[in-house]
Amino acid sequence: MDVFNNKRNFFRFIKDKSYSALLMFLASCTSVPVTNRDGKKTEDTSTVFKTEESYIRPYHHLPDGTFRNPEGSVEQLDYEFPWFKFNKERQKIKVKIPEEHVVPKENVLSELTALENEDTVTWIGHTTFLIRLGGKTIITDPFFSPNAGPLAFGPRRYIDPAIKLSELPKIDLLLLTHNHYDHLDTEATKNFPHKKAAVLCPLKLSKFYKDFRFKDVTEMDWYQEKQLEDLKITFLPAIHWSRREVFDRNRTLWGSFLIEYQRKKILFCCDTATGEVYKKLGKEYGPIDIVFVNIGAYEPVDIMKYSHANPAEALDIAKNLKAKKVIGTHWGTILMSLEDPFEPPTKFLVNAKNYGYQEKDAILFKIGETKTIKQILS
Repeated sequence: MDVFNNKRNFFRFIKDKSYSALLMFLASCTSVPVTNRDGKKTEDTSTVFKTEESYIRPYHHLPDGTFRNPEGSVEQLDYEFPWFKFNKERQKIKVKIPEEHVVPKENVLSELTALENEDTVTWIGHTTFLIRLGGKTIITDPFFSPNAGPLAFGPRRYIDPAIKLSELPKIDLLLLTHNHYDHLDTEATKNFPHKKAAVLCPLKLSKFYKDFRFKDVTEMDWYQEKQLEDLKITFLPAIHWSRREVFDRNRTLWGSFLIEYQRKKILFCCDTATGEVYKKLGKEYGPIDIVFVNIGAYEPVDIMKYSHANPAEALDIAKNLKAKKVIGTHWGTILMSLEDPFEPPTKFLVNAKNYGYQEKDAILFKIGETKTIKQILS
């Protein structure tokens, strides 16, 4: 086993160094102008590799070109994930879908059409939402594939998307939080029907979209801002990680999007664990009117606590953000962990009062359901 580990680490070291050299070269050739909080222009990707003496590398940027979580976050140790045992336990779970969990397909598009002039939120499934604000439609983490993984591998969804990819209304803005298969969906990206949409994504992920002929793609670092007409978007930290291939762990950034529109603040969180950074964000950006937070995929705790909040922790995150309303995401679509798949919403509602919320402030959607912003905030 020691020999195997030594060989594995040797080849990982060699490949990591090769990737780092390649990424440094690409970063020196391409950049996307955005603004920092002081309004000054900067460059997304190339700043990671600046050599000027005046440059101070942000804490979450590591010298090898990878990224890490905010200072003070609990970091997962590098270890061999027990995939065989985990998958064996997951296969034992029998998914029983409540009848009220899904809006009939024939009603989803008609409701979207009927409310097209309203500011609304629609749950497509998992962390894919349509958010309509001022006549513009935003889509978050568009995931439409039958499984979350390369080719036919990875966990499979037990609920189809509320509508087909081809049925999406015109999309003006696509927000991507991080590079995991259940968020950055290759097939959905390749076949996305509205490639004139503006795309905001974390550092080092623009190439993925440009390869599929998206034209307006902007990479963002934490705390950078982007003004899109009457929408102000700020990219904020989250406590998570990224990986798509064997040797690319944390080589792309992850994070959350704060959307500001007509004095309202809506925070769409990346998959995240709980941590001290949310108290800081609450002081700097709160109060938040609506926050979307992951409430599913938290068992077994020893593995998942570094990546995903449980329902109580999601409410704690919202409380630290000074959020008025909390929308539970990342549940009820795909079997990614070992808790009962319909346990998260129950625990979410039961724990609301423990964190200073009334039950009506902890908001759950049916898949395909549309709510107006006025309804959510009432």
